Amino acid sequence: MKAMDTKRTGIRRWAIAIVGVLALAPLSFARAEDFTKEQVRLRDAHAVMEEALHVPEGIPHDLLDRARCVIVIPSVLKAAFVVGASYGRGVMTCRTGDDARGPWGAPAMYALEGGSFGLQIGGQATDYILLVMNPHGVNSLLHSKVRLGGDLSVAAGPVGRDLSADTDAYMRSEILSYSRARGVFAGLSLEGSTLRPDNDANRELYGRRLTVEDIVRRSEVPAPASAESLLALLEESSPQLRS
Repeated sequence: MKAMDTKRTGIRRWAIAIVGVLALAPLSFARAEDFTKEQVRLRDAHAVMEEALHVPEGIPHDLLDRARCVIVIPSVLKAAFVVGASYGRGVMTCRTGDDARGPWGAPAMYALEGGSFGLQIGGQATDYILLVMNPHGVNSLLHSKVRLGGDLSVAAGPVGRDLSADTDAYMRSEILSYSRARGVFAGLSLEGSTLRPDNDANRELYGRRLTVEDIVRRSEVPAPASAESLLALLEESSPQLRS
C-alpha cells in the first residue's frame, strides 16, 4: 500500500512538472516572436563584429580606428552555381559629431546585392564587413544606391594584427571589405556589387519613415536597445577616429 502511494505521488509530481512546462511554453514562444527581423539583424551583426575583432587573423584595429563607418552584412547566402543570386541585409553605423569625432551613432539598415560575391559551394552563408574610410564614401552611401568598384572604390582589406608597409594603398580605397565563411576571415573585393539603404527595414526599426541621412547625420532618433551591444563593442574597440 505504501509502495502504491509512493508511486501515485511520483506520477502526480511528474504530471505537475509537465503541466508547468506546457504552461511556460507559450511565454517562451512569445519572447522569441518579440524580436523583429531588424532586431535579429542587429544581434547577428554584433556577433560577426565581435569575432572579427577578437581573432588573430581578424580586422586590424589600426584600420578600424581610421574608419568612419562600419557596415556588417550577416549571413549572405548565394545559391550554389547560380550567378547573380547573392543578396544580404545588414546594418551601417557611423561615428557622429563634427568630422566624425564623436561616438558611434544610431544604425541604419542596408542591403547588399550583386553577382560578384564568389561561388559558395552548397549555398554556404558568408558574413561581410565593410569599413568606410573617408568622407566621400560616407556621403555617397547616405544619398543613393552605389556600385562598388564604380561609384566607390573598394579593395579587399588586410587581415591580422600587423599591417604591411602598403597601408597607404589601403587608405586610398573608399571601402575595405572582408568576408567570413566557416569561421575564416579574409579580405574580399566586392567589385560589381551594390549597396543601398533598406528603407522598409529602417521604417520597421524606428517606427516611422526616415532617410539614412536623418538617422546617421542628423541624429533624429536614438539608437534602439537592440543596437546597444554592437555600439558598445565598437565604442570599446575604437572610441576615437584616427586621422
